[in-house]
Amino acid sequence: MDNMELFSSRLQALREKRGIKRAVASELCGFASNAFRRYERGEMEPSARALQIMAEEFGVTMDYLWGNEKNI
Repeated sequence: MDNMELFSSRLQALREKRGIKRAVASELCGFASNAFRRYERGEMEPSARALQIMAEEFGVTMDYLWGNEKNI
């Protein structure tokens, strides 16, 4: 599994663990309403800033979210 696939699956798992919809997660991060759908489907690669915002929102490191760390 490459980094983009790991990112997509980890992002979806973190969002689902919080029990929020994609549009809500996008709003919390200040993104367009369809951003999380596109990230989770692997249709869009996040910028470094977007990755930082998502990591902070979900309380994980950027390295974990991108797939460079195995554990939270």
